Amino acid sequence: MPRPPQRLLSAEIIVDAALKMIDISGDFTMPGLAERLNVRPSSLYNHVSGRAEIIELMRARAMASIRIDEHGEETGDWVATVAALAREYRLSYSKHPRLIPLLTAHTVQTDIAFGMYNALATAFTAGGFSPAEVLHAITALDSFVLGSALDLAAPQEVWASTPRANEPMRAALAAAGSAPTRADDAFEFGLRVLIAGLRAESSSAP
Repeated sequence: MPRPPQRLLSAEIIVDAALKMIDISGDFTMPGLAERLNVRPSSLYNHVSGRAEIIELMRARAMASIRIDEHGEETGDWVATVAALAREYRLSYSKHPRLIPLLTAHTVQTDIAFGMYNALATAFTAGGFSPAEVLHAITALDSFVLGSALDLAAPQEVWASTPRANEPMRAALAAAGSAPTRADDAFEFGLRVLIAGLRAESSSAP
């Protein structure tokens, strides 16, 4: 009997499998990944250096769809650049929301991620923010966008109809739309508020 062909491995196949594990359980291990791929754990290290590299490859995969729009740089409209990148950023991570906690626990290294962060840094600098304020602004936007991406994975009913809710909360729940409309509307509302705050800080910059 001929020996069955050996399963071919690549970094891309490993990342595909790791993402599927994260979508299901929120994490992955090297032994578990090897089992899923029906290979020995040592075989994985022929293609990746370890767990940290896989996580960065997943970050690159998640952010690969983000379009760095240069229109804002050409017109000097830093707000348009920030808003467009925020929407692209949220959409990219909404496909794998359970990946977000894993990525936030690891240092950003991938070129694709720095492409977006460089564009944000350029936009905020054009808006008059100091270097320290640029990093604060990026961090604030990061936190808002990632939280909004997680919200897309929330259950259909986020808040239970309960007597514990007071009258203003009950009115708010009654007015809210269903997911994902509620999440999209909340994101756009939050983005407007965040942009308005950033505009105010920009106008007060020396």
